[in-house]
Amino acid sequence: MVEREAALDDLPDAMRPVATRLIHSCGMVDVVDDLEFSKGAAEAGIAALTKGCSVLCDVEMVKAGVIKRLLPAANPVICTLNDERVVGRAKETSNTRSAAAVDFWNEYLEGSIVVVGNAPTALFRLLENIANGAPMPALIVGIPVGFVGAVESKHALAEFDSDLPFITVHGRRGGSAMASSIVNALAGGLR
Repeated sequence: MVEREAALDDLPDAMRPVATRLIHSCGMVDVVDDLEFSKGAAEAGIAALTKGCSVLCDVEMVKAGVIKRLLPAANPVICTLNDERVVGRAKETSNTRSAAAVDFWNEYLEGSIVVVGNAPTALFRLLENIANGAPMPALIVGIPVGFVGAVESKHALAEFDSDLPFITVHGRRGGSAMASSIVNALAGGLR
């Protein structure tokens, strides 16, 4: 049904399963109109998963949405939001817990897939950390939802660095289900 109703013909082959799962996760075929991705983004994600990369999630709901049995290399799925150090770090930096949690990703970040589905502040902080020398992930899925900072954080991701693979959905739409659906599409395409 998705393939009949959605305009997927202009998408690269590797992005079609991503778009299909994304539409399925939210029930809106027009979400494809807001989908933006860098050249080779899906391929970069698939290659990283195959190599056993970590999947870093901004919130527990994104982590819960990743279908572990699809992951090709028992990839670790990590969310540091509830790490005991996060509250102190948030106070120290005068930022949100979601942004502070990103500061504890560096040991996993190189070659990882980062999935932000809820917190624009996490996406902003990630981009800031990378700009300041943090390791480069293989792919950023940046789909924070909401009215405050979501639109701007996605724009910042799309404009950040032409060498950084990304997938986003512009506008206010986003959330855990949409974000994790992209990882599931990349992993499911490996089967």
